[in-house]
Amino acid sequence: QVQLVESGGRLVQAGGSLRLSCTASGLSFTTYNLGWFRQAPGKEREFVAAISGSGRSTYYTDSVKGRFTISRDNAKNTAYLQMNMLKTDDTAVYYCAASGRMRAVSTLTRWADYSVWGQGTQVTVSS
Repeated sequence: QVQLVESGGRLVQAGGSLRLSCTASGLSFTTYNLGWFRQAPGKEREFVAAISGSGRSTYYTDSVKGRFTISRDNAKNTAYLQMNMLKTDDTAVYYCAASGRMRAVSTLTRWADYSVWGQGTQVTVSS
């Protein structure tokens, strides 16, 4: 059974930090590019960051550049999203997703590019 499970979401004050984790099972982890998306209430799901299967390539949406870092530990079948300098606008449900598309991660910014999704984890940033 292919599965992605996110964890780490919680309530945090603006300016604080949080690290999300995404643990995969049932798939050949290194052959998948991984992405993080988020969805705020009343808004569409939006791309946050992506990382290649090797971990050597990463890509971010402009609003999180310099604040968020995506990484992965292939030995643990786990990806991470380190979020620093959090803002109230970062409040959303964060989803991890896996893409088997063999393209540069900078082109994997649409939800339709990803075939496996986690259930999401809630991040709430208070002012």
